[in-house]
Amino acid sequence: MPYSEGNAKNGAKLFKTRCAQCHTVEEGGANKVGPNLHGIFGRASGQVKGFSYTDANVNAGIVWSDDTLFDYLENPKKYIPGTKMAFAGFKKPKERNDVIAFLKEKC
Repeated sequence: MPYSEGNAKNGAKLFKTRCAQCHTVEEGGANKVGPNLHGIFGRASGQVKGFSYTDANVNAGIVWSDDTLFDYLENPKKYIPGTKMAFAGFKKPKERNDVIAFLKEKC
């Protein structure tokens, strides 16, 4: 199932409660436990300056898009074996669509 248009307002709530402890979205935002996500769309995995990625993430060869994020956010450790991202994922497609819609607005 590919990405379909989500609700950015719901995505903002999900991001705040499940992502913001590790990620920022504003331009020039800090890297935390996870990298800053500003500019993620069209960027290759493992490329945020100043963030220490695993080799698995750097070498994954993924270019982030609506569809790659939709698949990744379901189960990050399955999508990129060896990633250090501890988040178990958003199992519900609607939640993934909503978070991606939020990221599209903010990033």
